[in-house]
Amino acid sequence: MLTLPIKKKSIVVEAIQYDKASIGKAQNFCDKMKYNPHNNEYYIETLEGTMLVTEVDYIIKGVKGEFYPCKADIFEKTYEEVE
Repeated sequence: MLTLPIKKKSIVVEAIQYDKASIGKAQNFCDKMKYNPHNNEYYIETLEGTMLVTEVDYIIKGVKGEFYPCKADIFEKTYEEVE
């Protein structure tokens, strides 16, 4: 079997940057967010399980409508705004 170089398909997804001051916008965008009053944090139900979303993380809506958090530095290296 030969190993060939491949390139990831270019797709457009939606994302919002999370900050606690505008939690309502994040909750409107992502209906999978759950609040944990014991540690005053929000979590997102993802395909891989429950993940903590922290201040300035991006919340990404995937191609099948799934949500997941992404650290800001990774997001900025991986994604760019579409006009």
